[in-house]
Amino acid sequence: MPNLVVCVSHQLPQDEALRRIQAAVAHAKVQHSDKINDLRDSWSSYVGVFEVSGMGFKGSGMVSVNPSDVTVQTTIPLAALLFKSRIESGIRDALTRILA
Repeated sequence: MPNLVVCVSHQLPQDEALRRIQAAVAHAKVQHSDKINDLRDSWSSYVGVFEVSGMGFKGSGMVSVNPSDVTVQTTIPLAALLFKSRIESGIRDALTRILA
């Protein structure tokens, strides 16, 4: 499966950036429950690992909340490759809003 990496800079304290990212993941579980069958995440310090499935697709990845940026690394199914740039810009836009 193809990899996708999105990195967004922030000027927040690292703990605040982590809190916002974790809150956004919890909110996404509820907000997109009609599209997402399963979204699991586990955190160790400033690194989160996630697995998601929905609409016939499965994905997994990692979120690293660093002192000056947040990096999301994920795999996308081959069937979603046509939408890679749209997925990437969606992740980037969401991170930018969360970290503003």
